[in-house]
Amino acid sequence: MTATTVTGPAALRLLGDDRRWRLLQELARTDARVGELVQRIGSPQNLVSYHLAQLRRAGIVSTRRSTADGRDTYYRLEVQRCGELLATAGAQLTPSLHLTRRRGPRRFTGPPRRVLFLCTGNSARSQLAEALAVHLSDGAVQARSAGSHPKPVHPYAVQVMAERGIDISTATSRHLDEVVDHPVDRVITLCDKVREVCPELPGATASHWSTPNPADAEEADRYDAFARTAAELEDRVGVLLDELSTPADEEDPDGR
Repeated sequence: MTATTVTGPAALRLLGDDRRWRLLQELARTDARVGELVQRIGSPQNLVSYHLAQLRRAGIVSTRRSTADGRDTYYRLEVQRCGELLATAGAQLTPSLHLTRRRGPRRFTGPPRRVLFLCTGNSARSQLAEALAVHLSDGAVQARSAGSHPKPVHPYAVQVMAERGIDISTATSRHLDEVVDHPVDRVITLCDKVREVCPELPGATASHWSTPNPADAEEADRYDAFARTAAELEDRVGVLLDELSTPADEEDPDGR
């Protein structure tokens, strides 16, 4: 779907509606299905579907068919598009108002952040996410990954990471049972099927990123599918690290 042009006051009206804002808050935390959003914001399904359609037409949310149940659709927040609309509205009011996403090195204070990425085979998506989280945080995030039905790490996963200067050639897959007893702060499922069987991990905040398995692509398109998945996960991991980190220009309580 091609996003409609939304600028200035129209963008603020679109984002400022109470129900739409609450939907965006939920989708900023996790990809979700309509029924889940109905429960979380306490609005009738017809209204939730209407507002999601408005956001989708503007390109602020996008959809993917569930690989666990083809009758379900997952909605996700398009962070960059949302930021563009807010930035454009501010700039149209006055050039002194601008909004940019935080770039450059991130600063982490306090105890290490522990993140667990899960998918089915632990051969592609979760391996990519784990490697990106460690690399982009310069090791400040302790990331692990596992799968419900582990398979050897896919050669294309190794290749697309090598192109980003990240070596996962010695990475091995793990079963979900090997990691569930390890304490984590965030658990992120990348596979719709794994989300259905993932146990609740005490003390962990759970999120879902509905990410198609690039290994399921046709052979002629498979490498490109891995490259697209790596690019998507690099962006999503970047957003995650923004949430977990402290702004680089923010002083700590002791003024250091």
